[in-house]
Amino acid sequence: MRNEIEGAILILGSPNTIDGRLYDVAIGRCEQALVEYKSHPNYKFLLTGGYGDHFNKSKFPHAWYLAQYLIQSGVAEKDILEYVKSTNSIEDATLSKLSILKYNINRIIIVTSDYHLNRAKYIFDKVFKSENVEISFSIKKTDTNNSELDISKLIEHEKFAINKIKKYGIENYYNM
Repeated sequence: MRNEIEGAILILGSPNTIDGRLYDVAIGRCEQALVEYKSHPNYKFLLTGGYGDHFNKSKFPHAWYLAQYLIQSGVAEKDILEYVKSTNSIEDATLSKLSILKYNINRIIIVTSDYHLNRAKYIFDKVFKSENVEISFSIKKTDTNNSELDISKLIEHEKFAINKIKKYGIENYYNM
């Protein structure tokens, strides 16, 4: 018999420094997730992010750093499910789907940044299309003028990536 969990708060990964310090974008997503957690105290956290040259070259998976931030903010370790060691947004959806189904989770709140919403929504809607899972999004507005990251480059990447996904499909994205 599978575990029954009321719902999950899924934090999508973003870059961290080589020594594992979370940038403001990741911290903002964690803070947004903590707001959701207060409204949904019976939900568990599902954290994404493994390793990759474009976002994490440290010794621990990005999800581990997210977990440390949440724990330091008062979240009990038992409320954090296993890490989804994804390397990109497509894997965020496809690999988290395995955990969602494993725990028989019917509701997920996906936490991401405003500039990432369109692509994340497109991917998750496609990946979860045939599943009986209620998906909602909780968006952290990005301070584009004061971010440690170059948000304009990230916005350009989002435009390019969603157009490529729509043209070639999720399953062919990395073959093109």
